Amino acid sequence: MTEREKEVFVGIDVSKDKLDVAVRPSGEIISFSNDEDGISLMVDFIKPLSPLLIVLEATGGLETASVGMLAAKGLPIVVINPRQVRDFAKATGKLAKTDVIDAHVIARFGDAIRPEIRPLKDQETQKLDALITRRRQIVEMITAEKNRLGTATSWTRKDIQNHIAWLEKCLMKADKDLNNLLRKSPVWREKNDILRSTPGVGPVLSMTLLSNLPELGTLNRKQIAALVGVAPLNRDSGLFRGKRKIWGGRASIRSVLYMSVTCAIRFNPLIKKFYQHLRNAGKVHKVAMTACMRKLLIILNTMIKNRTCWSTVTT
Repeated sequence: MTEREKEVFVGIDVSKDKLDVAVRPSGEIISFSNDEDGISLMVDFIKPLSPLLIVLEATGGLETASVGMLAAKGLPIVVINPRQVRDFAKATGKLAKTDVIDAHVIARFGDAIRPEIRPLKDQETQKLDALITRRRQIVEMITAEKNRLGTATSWTRKDIQNHIAWLEKCLMKADKDLNNLLRKSPVWREKNDILRSTPGVGPVLSMTLLSNLPELGTLNRKQIAALVGVAPLNRDSGLFRGKRKIWGGRASIRSVLYMSVTCAIRFNPLIKKFYQHLRNAGKVHKVAMTACMRKLLIILNTMIKNRTCWSTVTT
């Protein structure tokens, strides 16, 4: 048996009530309940296998407890985008979809692709992420209520206004909680101060990067741009030369980064000059904005890596 044949890969399909675990190359499959006892039994089952890689799909938080317990035991765990697995399944002819089949496909994906193990969020980072998510939900509710207020009748107007006032108080509390959490950690405090020293970078972008992009400052410029999804990708075939486009990556970061760049092209001299240069060269607004997003992200990545504030950045 070759060394590669000895390597063990584990794929876990996560659902609300159960965890289907597939082991490759043995083909073994076993299910556990998705609760504290079931996860504990799953960890006890997986650990003696000494897997090279354990792969799970991101499932909107259903995987969090499993990932946390597996990571706590020092096991090599990777959380991947479900779209990657479905594309892989289609490419390999696996069109049927059940929990058991999915677990096998995930294990096979791990063996074939071998996704890079990235740092996982610790408990404090998960708390920061949860607070940022809640803040975004509150902002969305305020916007929705304000839109309703524009067409509200006299019978409902007062109730909507009261709800908006209450939501705005909740938003103030969320901002206070986020700020207190950031100031408690010396590491986060330093990184936040570095990021906030950049014209156009406000508290929302800074907190989003700290919670959703733990790789910031550890990757090179091409890697960080590709990870967030602001790197132009080729679409060429034969003599055909397609337009370069961006796709994939972390959409939640891109949306906040876009809003930050909207401000930066007005108030950040470097980004403003870069944007105007692209527009003068004939680039449309959307292309220029994407390039500015990429440039700002790369600058912030370098600042965190070198632990330097904006005033000392040379470009």
